[in-house]
Amino acid sequence: MKLSIVIVNYNTYTLTKQTIDSIIKKPEDFAYEVILVDNASQDSSIEKLAEDYKQFIIDKQIIVITNSSNLGFSKANNIGIRAARGDYILLLNSDTYLLEECLANCIKYIEAYNQQSENKILKADGTIGALGCKVVLQDDTLDHACKRGFPTPRASLYYLLKWDKKNPIKYGQYDALHLDEDEIGEVDSLMGAFMLMPRKVLDEVGLLDETFFMYGEDIDLCYRIKQAGYKVLYYPKAQIIHYKGGSSKKRRTKVIYDFHKAMWIFYKKHYTKKYNMGITFIVWSGIWIKYAFEILKNGLKQ
Repeated sequence: MKLSIVIVNYNTYTLTKQTIDSIIKKPEDFAYEVILVDNASQDSSIEKLAEDYKQFIIDKQIIVITNSSNLGFSKANNIGIRAARGDYILLLNSDTYLLEECLANCIKYIEAYNQQSENKILKADGTIGALGCKVVLQDDTLDHACKRGFPTPRASLYYLLKWDKKNPIKYGQYDALHLDEDEIGEVDSLMGAFMLMPRKVLDEVGLLDETFFMYGEDIDLCYRIKQAGYKVLYYPKAQIIHYKGGSSKKRRTKVIYDFHKAMWIFYKKHYTKKYNMGITFIVWSGIWIKYAFEILKNGLKQ
């Protein structure tokens, strides 16, 4: 088994079906499986999906795992990863659509790159530990989260003050603006909507941190992959569409909370020992002031 694709479904029947259809519409020249993990959906989506892909399930090309409750994104993905048989693991959001040759191009590139590196130097930092593709939104603009820097206090401040708009190269670390959206290159972090990794790398650095219920787990995993000496690579020659909610849509309060909580969890885990108490207090205050502002703004939306 070359590739295991892990998809978490939660009340998204139409989107999840679209994602799976984009995978199986074209035969691949390597063996792959789809691990579909349902987080206790209430819309009968997993039952309908099981019926839609009955033959694939019988053939064990699609494996369905149902959770008795909503365990969150990290824990559900980890359940899928543990059940996977592939040499490579792809974390794929249920609201994505793979464009032509996406999987084949990514697999070919990462294998060729890592083989070349292993021939030159026998150490981890010559190989790719995680690879992400170009992710575009429905309006064909880049989803900037597909290539980004780590949210250090300095990078986050520049982003918050929008200095990155004035001087992308000097102040654009947050969105890795030093790298053009069509340029292959190394970045700090990718997004969990599409993250391809050799299984042996996950065996070494560990799976997703389940402290993150939703959001932040992808940045944390990339941080640990880079700490282990591997490269995190942005590969725009492959592309997907991300059908995530538009900014005009009202968001659930818990989603806003989970996002800001993830920011604080990441800072506590990786940065509290690097910065003094004054910086830490400013970061903590900034996160929760921003949270209050987002709650207020969300409440005013129709």
